[in-house]
Amino acid sequence: MKSHTQTQTFTVSKQTLFTFLSNIQNLPKWATGFAREVKEVDRKFKVVTPDGEIFFRMESDINTGIIDMYCGDSENELAYFPSRVIDLPGDNSAFHITNFQWPGITDEMFETENAILAEEFENIKQLLEIN
Repeated sequence: MKSHTQTQTFTVSKQTLFTFLSNIQNLPKWATGFAREVKEVDRKFKVVTPDGEIFFRMESDINTGIIDMYCGDSENELAYFPSRVIDLPGDNSAFHITNFQWPGITDEMFETENAILAEEFENIKQLLEIN
């Protein structure tokens, strides 16, 4: 199984970045290549993607900076996308995420996902950093 890890630094505090990214309702604001809308159904979340609705769950912890994301067509078979917000000197931070090439994902789809994620890092910069 292939994996690809991306990290981007930001000129905002860990608290600011973590609070923004760990709020599932903010997903369509920054993950524009993935999330069109977030819906809550029976206290569970679904994300409307370009390919349809999928289940989506986040597990986060401000102390460690972990924001683990899980998504998939079935609640019982969710792909795992581990990420972390890292505190850096000077009131700066970094966002670190790993994308795995799960079964059924072609090499082309995997490369596209990684390219989209790089674009989404830029969305985060535009939304949170003062230029």
